[in-house]
Amino acid sequence: MTHSPTRRTILLATGAVTLTVGCAEYGDENSDSGSSSVEAGTELARTSEIPVGGGKIFKDEKVVVTQPKQGEFKAFSSICTHQGCQVTGVSGGTINCPCHGSKFNITDGSVANPPADQPLPEKQIKVSGDSIELA
Repeated sequence: MTHSPTRRTILLATGAVTLTVGCAEYGDENSDSGSSSVEAGTELARTSEIPVGGGKIFKDEKVVVTQPKQGEFKAFSSICTHQGCQVTGVSGGTINCPCHGSKFNITDGSVANPPADQPLPEKQIKVSGDSIELA
């Protein structure tokens, strides 16, 4: 005698799969938050594209480049150290994560507002003339 799955079994299984897929969108806090497949020497931007006191996020490269002071450029991973979300904005002197409100200083990547308790990892860049490249 074979048993077919009940409607309840099918709904529970479907719900579990949906929940798992939905949670995966935000990343895994144990994932490699600083990894990027972009090669050194890849040009990210022109210096004129990075505002003084602000920055620009390069989503595909998983990098955020800031210019805390005129002519001073910094780069950090754009993956939040709290739960692996990608940051989405730079304003008011901070790099901002939309998931839980963490903020990081544009000068050194340190935590300006929890819940993150680790700074954004620094990325190496090279400024040549008006070009900013990954080092």
